[in-house]
Amino acid sequence: MGRLFGTDGVRGVANADLTAELALGLSVAAAHVLAEAGTFAGHRATAVVGRDPRASGEFLEAAVVAGLASSGVDVLLVGVLPTPAVAYLTGVLGADLGVMLSASHNAMPDNGLKFLARGGHKLDDELEDRIEKVYEEHRTGAPWDRPTGSGVGRVRHYSEGFDQYVAHLIGVLPNRLDGLKIVLDEAHGAAARVSPEAFSRAGAEVITIGTDPNGLNINDGCGSTHLGLLQAAVVEHGADFGIAHDGDADRCLAVDHTGEEVDGDQIMAVIALAMRERSALRSDTVVATVMSNLGFKLAMEREGLTLVQTAVGDRYVLEEMKEHGYALGGEQSGHVIILDHATTGDGTLTGLMLAARVADTGRTLKDLASVMVRLPQVLINVPDVDRTRVGTSADLAAAVAEAERELGSTGRVLLRPSGTEPLVRVMVEAADIDQARSVAGRLADAVKSALG
Repeated sequence: MGRLFGTDGVRGVANADLTAELALGLSVAAAHVLAEAGTFAGHRATAVVGRDPRASGEFLEAAVVAGLASSGVDVLLVGVLPTPAVAYLTGVLGADLGVMLSASHNAMPDNGLKFLARGGHKLDDELEDRIEKVYEEHRTGAPWDRPTGSGVGRVRHYSEGFDQYVAHLIGVLPNRLDGLKIVLDEAHGAAARVSPEAFSRAGAEVITIGTDPNGLNINDGCGSTHLGLLQAAVVEHGADFGIAHDGDADRCLAVDHTGEEVDGDQIMAVIALAMRERSALRSDTVVATVMSNLGFKLAMEREGLTLVQTAVGDRYVLEEMKEHGYALGGEQSGHVIILDHATTGDGTLTGLMLAARVADTGRTLKDLASVMVRLPQVLINVPDVDRTRVGTSADLAAAVAEAERELGSTGRVLLRPSGTEPLVRVMVEAADIDQARSVAGRLADAVKSALG
C-alpha cells in the first residue's frame, strides 16, 4: 500500500479513493494512536469535526464520527466551517484532536481527511505514519479494542462555533474596515457564511459571489483557482478590491481595483510591512517556500527583512515558524499563516488583515502591492509520469543543468513532484516571459521523456 497521507492529509475521489470504510478505519486508528501517545491520558477524549459543503462530506462525516465515537471519543460536530475555524475551535475548546473533511481547492468529486492535534496543529509525519500502520494492521485482521456501555463516545452538535470563530477574527484586527467596498468570492465553499459576516462586522461594504453552496458547485469556475468572476465583479462594482478563497478557505488571493491579481507573495509582502510597523514581525523575518517568486525575495531584501525558504507545503512553513518563533509565513498560492492568531493558513484572516492595511494607510491595494515586482514565472504541470524519480533521473538532471546555464543569475528552475496529485510541477522564472515559456516547455518535454 502506498502512503495514504500526502502533504495535506488523505485526499482522493470520494467513494472511490476516499471511501466511508477508509474514513472510519483511519479515524479509529487515529484515536488509538493518539491514545497510545498519551494525548488522552487521564481524561475522556474529545474531537472537533467539521467539513466543507461537498455532498460527499455528508457520508464521510458520518463515517468519521462513527469511528471516533466507537473508539470512546466524544465528538463535537461544528458543521460546515473553514479548515482554520476547525483548527481554532480545536484549540480554544481544549479538544484532543480535530478532523476536517475537505479537498480544499480540488474539484467537487474529490474530498479529503485531515487530522489536527491538540491545539489545532497539523499532525507531524511520524504520527501520520503510525496511524497508517495501525490502520493497515487492523484492516488485515487484527481486532480493535472497542469500548462498550458508557465507554462509547457521545456526539453532539456545536452550533456556537460559527460565532466564536467570527468573534475571534474581528477581535484580532488592528483597525476597522469602514469606508471600504470589497467583493468576496467564497467558491461556494466552507466560508460562504463566515467570511461575509466577518468583513461586514468589521465595517466593510460587502458584495458577494460564490456564496450559494449546494454540495456540487464548490470551486466550480470560481474562488481562488478561477479569478475571472471576481476580477469582473470588482471592476463592475467599482470596488476597492476583491478577495477570493478556496473550498476550505485556508488560502486567500486578491484582485486590486483595476482587476489585476494580487498573489500570495504580494499579500505577504504587504502584511509583513504592516506587522513590522506594529512591532509584530518577530526577528523581522518572513517564511516562504521555494516556489515564491524571486521578486518577493528581492523586495524583502530591499525592505531590510529576512526571507527564510522551506520545501513546498504550508506544513513545512509552519514547522519552520514554530521552531524559530517567526510570526508570518506562507505560500504564493495564498496560504498565509499569521501564527499569533492562527495555527494554519487562514484565508479569511489574511483577507481581513490585508483590508485593514488598505483602510489604515488610505492607499490602494495596487499601490501597496507594488512593493514587489513579480518576475515572469511559468508553471507547467506534467501528468502521468513517475514522480518518484524526479531526484534520481540523470537525463532530467542534465536538462535542468542546461536550463540553469541558459538562465544564469536572472532566473531559476524548480522541479517538484506533487504531494497530492500524480504529476510533476515544472517552474521557471526569467527576466523575460518568452524565455521562461521556452525553457519551461523544454523541461516539461524532458520530464515526459525521462519519467513517462
